[in-house]
Amino acid sequence: MATLLLQNVNKIFGQGSAQVNALTDINFSADYGKLSLILGPSGSGKSTFLTIAGGLQTPTSGKVLINDKNVQTLTSKQREKIRLNHIGFVLQSYNLVPYLTVADQFKLVDKIKKKNNMSADQLTALLKQLGINNLINKYPDELSGGQSQRVAIARALYPNPEIILADEPTAALDTERVEEVGKILAELAHTQQRAVIVVTHDLRLRKFADNIYNIIDGKMTQEK
Repeated sequence: MATLLLQNVNKIFGQGSAQVNALTDINFSADYGKLSLILGPSGSGKSTFLTIAGGLQTPTSGKVLINDKNVQTLTSKQREKIRLNHIGFVLQSYNLVPYLTVADQFKLVDKIKKKNNMSADQLTALLKQLGINNLINKYPDELSGGQSQRVAIARALYPNPEIILADEPTAALDTERVEEVGKILAELAHTQQRAVIVVTHDLRLRKFADNIYNIIDGKMTQEK
């Protein structure tokens, strides 16, 4: 059974002449142990797909199931609990707390989610792998875009989520760092049996994917 399942999902914004069909009849499944790559240009519906898949938005019609639970039937508190305990988000905006150092970003996670986070040794190894272990005392406004991106990736992985949803995780990275991030995401999927879903227009990530989908004008197709 798929850990994340979207069935006939539609998302419509606006009304009348201003109506926009952001997603049309989306059917998608993601399994533990697989990295799914969803490719598409800007404005194609990728980010809308990701926020609906993660329970941040609700579809206009259709179903979203996470671990066999229909997200639409859950209370807001139940959805928050699923996001906290099971889903790691890597968003384009980084969402780092501006007045906290890099080290304190992870301490904040510990206060919100008190169990089953990475050990200190695991976090140190991850930061080293991402090339940001020397930035732990820096504040977000002292980081470059690429450094902020890598800190955001590490913070999303720190709570040990079963499902990782990444929105353009390599947009600000050079090719060397794209390779590192691609390897980390693939390793999480394959060796730790996580479900990893990446939406991007970065074709450099293709070689790391188990399944590749294309989304254009809100319609999704899977590559054979």
